[in-house]
Amino acid sequence: MAHIIATANMKGGVGKTTLTVNLAASLAKDFHKRVLVVDLDTQISATLSLVSPHDFSKLRKEKRTLKYLVNDFIQPLPQNTLPIQDIIKPYIGNLKGLDLLPGDLELYDEFMVSEVLHRKAIKLGKDNFQEVWKKLERILVEGILQPIDKDYDFIILDCAPGYNLLTRSALVASDFYLLPAKPEPLSLIGIQLLERRINQLRESYKEEYPINLEMLGIGFTMSANLLNGRYYRQVMKRVYEDFGENRIFKTRIPIDVNVSKAVDSFLPVLLTHPTARGSKAFAEFTQEMMEKLNVILDMKQQKNKLNLVNLE
Repeated sequence: MAHIIATANMKGGVGKTTLTVNLAASLAKDFHKRVLVVDLDTQISATLSLVSPHDFSKLRKEKRTLKYLVNDFIQPLPQNTLPIQDIIKPYIGNLKGLDLLPGDLELYDEFMVSEVLHRKAIKLGKDNFQEVWKKLERILVEGILQPIDKDYDFIILDCAPGYNLLTRSALVASDFYLLPAKPEPLSLIGIQLLERRINQLRESYKEEYPINLEMLGIGFTMSANLLNGRYYRQVMKRVYEDFGENRIFKTRIPIDVNVSKAVDSFLPVLLTHPTARGSKAFAEFTQEMMEKLNVILDMKQQKNKLNLVNLE
C-alpha cells in the first residue's frame, strides 16, 4: 500500500505546492517510484503546475476532477461518476510513475454537505450531528483513495491552507505529513497552529480511531533577503527549540527563477531545468526525506517485533 503524505501549513505562500510537485517528480524520476499528486486546494496550484489551463478546462468539462469524486462520495449520484482510475491523469511530463488527481475550483458544495449530514443525523437521533460529521471527516479522503492505494508507492496530498473539511480528512487519512515553511514569523505561527490542530485531531479520535500520523519534518524554502536577517535567525532558533534538529530538513530550497519558469511550462523544475539550483535542492530534499522515512519505518518494524516477542 502507498505511503500517504500530506503537505500542509496553516499559512499560505510558503512554497507548499512547489515542494509537493517537485518532491513527487523526484520520487518518480530519481527513485523510480509510482507517485500520485492529489490537489486538495481550490486554488488548484498543484493542478496548474502540472497541466495547462486549456487541459484543465477540458478535464472539467469531462468531469475528470476530484470534485466529482468528493460529491459522489458524500451524496452518490444517479448517473455514474467516472471511477478514480479514469479521472487520474497519468504520465505527467511523459514521466512514467508521475500521475495527478486534478483538483477543482469548487471541490464540494458546503450547503449540500450540511444538508446530507443533517439528514443522516436525524436518522440516528437529534444529537448525532457531530458523530456523523466526524465519520465523514474520517472516511472521505481515505474512501476516495482506497481503490488505488495499492497502485502507488506514494500518494502526496497537497492540502489547502487553513483547516477545512478536506484538509482535516487528508490528515486523518495520511501516514505522514510535511510542513513546508518560510523563515519568517508568520510562517512559524502557521507551523504552531497546524501542530495544535493535529494534536486536537489525535485527541478527538484517540478512543475510536487512533490516528497514526507522523511528522517527516519541516522543510524551509528560503528567501534570499532573509538569509542573514534578524527575523530569519529568530525564527530558525525558535523552530529548533520547539521541534529539535532531527525534525528540520537540512536541505534548504533556494530562490531560483527557473522554478517560476517551470510553472509557466506546467511542469516541475526537475523536468524542465534538471541542472538548476532549485532542481538540485529538490533532489537533495527528496533524498533526505527518503532517509527520514526509512528511519521511521525501521523503528516501527523494531517496535512491532518487540510487541510480538512480548505477546509470546
